[in-house]
Amino acid sequence: MADGDNRLGEYLRARRELAQPADVGLPDGFGRRRVPGLRREEVAMLAGVSADYYVRLEQGRDKHPSEQVIEALAGVLGLDDDAVAHVRELARPVSRRRRPQPRPERVSPGAERLIQSWTFTPALVVGRYLDVLAANPLATALNSCLQAGVNQVRAFFLDPAARDIYPDWDAVAVDTAASLRAAAGADLDDPRLTELVGELSLKSDVFRRLWARHDVRAKVSGTKRFRHPMVGQLTLDYETLAVTSAPGQLVIAYHAEPGSPSEQALALLSSTIAPGGANASGPAGAEPDASRATNVTSSGSAR
Repeated sequence: MADGDNRLGEYLRARRELAQPADVGLPDGFGRRRVPGLRREEVAMLAGVSADYYVRLEQGRDKHPSEQVIEALAGVLGLDDDAVAHVRELARPVSRRRRPQPRPERVSPGAERLIQSWTFTPALVVGRYLDVLAANPLATALNSCLQAGVNQVRAFFLDPAARDIYPDWDAVAVDTAASLRAAAGADLDDPRLTELVGELSLKSDVFRRLWARHDVRAKVSGTKRFRHPMVGQLTLDYETLAVTSAPGQLVIAYHAEPGSPSEQALALLSSTIAPGGANASGPAGAEPDASRATNVTSSGSAR
């Protein structure tokens, strides 16, 4: 974890070191480079600020740049909308209020009933730290990492079976680390997050390297490939929904393209799940009831 008093500076330094001279129109051999990425003075020049001011930002001597400076730095460092929102959070003055005692995350009953009613749709509810708070039987049958009580990030990086489940493990690893940072926002001193990141950094070289990049990427929708020992490879799209009655909780639902081999594989997998199984809390074969989704809305801070 970075120095708690200089989150913004740590972030700017990490992104500067990843930026390439060619990305901002500078020749690769522009002077003799002894540091990766761009020099501080190059970032300052391109952003239209003084070199001294930019150095103060990285060193934490100035922590609250203006919106104009944030936008200028975003352009130089190639930051997307999620990253710019993250910089704004880091640059916001921190209230020194006493941190409340952490409480266990519990799944919203409405969200639980909703996902259990989706008999043919793998779905789960995750919390702020990407803990699986609830999952329907098809999600658990699809992927052993998608079951209640499992932390998705820990399972992904530390369980060797994850490399068999995800054919695109390297790409998903980048997204997973970035999603955790997006979910955490600017509150990187959260004790539970500190513990999780510390454990993963000690046990996974890949996670440690990716976390040091400071990538921030909120996942709203996308596509993932899964390799299943029974039904083979599936390519599934996913959508995320925010549970407004329980801030920080998200519903993630997977679905296949109609008529595709993946839809057939998903149907076959669904047929292997016994109706009324131990993991099911709703009637077998029930269709989703739209009235159950009244507390669920689309979110831009999903995984």
